[in-house]
Amino acid sequence: MELNLVADTVAKGRIYPALAQHQGRPYTPSWREFGAHYPYTIPLRLQEYCDHHKVKLNIYNINEQLPPNTFYSVGLGFFDFGIDYFELIGPEIRKKLQRAELHVLFYYHEGDNPFHIKDRLDDLACNHLLPPDCYVFVSANTAARSIPGFVYFNDFELWYWQRNEHVPAIKIHAEPRERDFTVLNRLHKSWRATAMTDLHRRGLLSNSHWSYCETGSIVDADNPIQIDAFENLREDAIKFLAGAPYVSDELSMEQRNNHSIQEPKYFMNAYCNIVMETHFDADGSAGTFLTEKTFKPIKHGQLFFIAGPAGSLQLLRDMGYRVFDNVLDNTYDRISDHTERWQRLCIAVEQAQYRLNDRFDVARADIQHNQRLFLELKTARLNILLEQINESY
Repeated sequence: MELNLVADTVAKGRIYPALAQHQGRPYTPSWREFGAHYPYTIPLRLQEYCDHHKVKLNIYNINEQLPPNTFYSVGLGFFDFGIDYFELIGPEIRKKLQRAELHVLFYYHEGDNPFHIKDRLDDLACNHLLPPDCYVFVSANTAARSIPGFVYFNDFELWYWQRNEHVPAIKIHAEPRERDFTVLNRLHKSWRATAMTDLHRRGLLSNSHWSYCETGSIVDADNPIQIDAFENLREDAIKFLAGAPYVSDELSMEQRNNHSIQEPKYFMNAYCNIVMETHFDADGSAGTFLTEKTFKPIKHGQLFFIAGPAGSLQLLRDMGYRVFDNVLDNTYDRISDHTERWQRLCIAVEQAQYRLNDRFDVARADIQHNQRLFLELKTARLNILLEQINESY
């Protein structure tokens, strides 16, 4: 499978970020700084993945004669609803869009609600007298599967594969492990503070590697878990946050955000990872969004629960991973109500704590399978994505 892309500029083989005002050079720190500058377009992650995983992209200059089915790619650091992307693209490319000689490919690795994004882009296209199918949008939120002109792709599996490529996968050893769980939180979110407080007061962190590296406050509007459904949990969460930060390593915040750096004890010395994902509700979309947080225990050999949107485990099953249904109670993953899902997840963790070492041994073959699957080249996944892009308008 191949994909035709057109670029304003190509620098050292890399497509220069479309619409960008920041200046950077490939293979230097400046190349990773575009997302901090208006209009927050970034180097195309898809190009990096295709290079690494042996998938062909045909890249043309905007002034060349273009073949049919060609895309002007826009990598998004985050989607800003205040930006008119079609205005920034400029009149010449808009003319090609109007004549259907070209389409825009928006590539977005985040899990923002894709229904809201579609509404905004459709309004912008209408304002510029562009056909509604002038663009294709790749989203990391599974809700994109049900939206015309949108394509779902789990970006962070490949992103972590690449960022952590030079760190060997941790050997799945048979020695006893000192800790039950690994539960890590770098950034504060109201739902995470609620969840960590609940785990803490249930005693589930007492024999765990755990962290909460920021302080903050509980904002109900940002919390999909109804905190007052649990007796005294709000008061306990306030006390928990008052004592933050809680750290379990000697890394700086910058190092914790550098995914080429790994603290081995979190994986070698604990049986199970309670993954505190980025979203618990996927921005109200009813979709699912997984990040590198989930793929860390997969690569480095642990059991895991996922504190994230409903359907997170099913998504992993669909991708070929095994989620240990024979040793863990995964029924929480099917519960759409966020508060009930969290309650059920806590019960599952409490049950798992009993003879966790034996559960790990029973699941060892599945843990090894997951590690092997993660380490494989992702050529097949990318070919499916390119096929979907080419067929999506």
